[in-house]
Amino acid sequence: MKRNLITKFITLALSTLLLTGSLAGCGTQTTNNEGQPEAPSVSYRTVDEIKESGKIVIGVFSDKAPFGYIDENGKYQGYDVYFAERIAKDLGVDIEYVSTDPASRVEYAATGKVDIILANFTVTEERAQQVDFALPYMKVKLGVVSPDNALITDIEQLNGKNLIVVKGTTAETYFTENYPEVNLQKYDEYADAYNALLDGRGDAFSTDNTEVLAWAISNPGFTVGIDALGNADTIAPAVQKGNSTLLEWLNDEIVSLGAEKFFHADYEETLAPVYGEAANPDSLVVEGGKVD
Repeated sequence: MKRNLITKFITLALSTLLLTGSLAGCGTQTTNNEGQPEAPSVSYRTVDEIKESGKIVIGVFSDKAPFGYIDENGKYQGYDVYFAERIAKDLGVDIEYVSTDPASRVEYAATGKVDIILANFTVTEERAQQVDFALPYMKVKLGVVSPDNALITDIEQLNGKNLIVVKGTTAETYFTENYPEVNLQKYDEYADAYNALLDGRGDAFSTDNTEVLAWAISNPGFTVGIDALGNADTIAPAVQKGNSTLLEWLNDEIVSLGAEKFFHADYEETLAPVYGEAANPDSLVVEGGKVD
């Protein structure tokens, strides 16, 4: 009996030591205000480190034409991608693209999964608490696209109807805060949201007006009945909090590119073929980080 007690004591002591060692090796797990575990902090890469590695990692959309998408040859294209290519060229490095969805953009920048987010990223106060935004290179408002046979031209028409939005976008935030009576039908991906509209699973779809205008041009039977909703917002690159060297480099780059009207050239190359005369480039493009 005594021998059994000693054996149990030794076993318990060994188990405790093993558990303590295991926990020590895992580090401390922090939680957010809701008690959920937070992602571990990941150190950012400075400009010098990026140059030394010979590669910059940039998060872009892969399904949001004409801003970030993959073409029939499997190559990234679009307004944001055109800018990303210039960034890599001026840094003298190769570029690795990471496909992101709207809800993952903050996480990818905040945890260092990418060096820069260039995914049609609207600047908001909430996001600015988690990432550092560089100077803007585009300005937008929200738009609403719907079928011609049930065209939505006023927000009041959406009361009690199903409005398609993508999770993690300014459209989701805007309607949640300002029009709670509108039923939001939420999707993770833009492709799924547009398919839902095409299939008649929702009455309308809201996202940046720059995007829905382009989509409606390519999809007969649909019209942007509301083309300027909410406050004018800006689109800007984002980096991990505290990455001052990369942030300063990006700001200098945007100012320098403004002197050569780079973003107007970007517009002509990537957006003009889509918009034609349906949009004025000066209403969308921001040069040198200066918003009119």
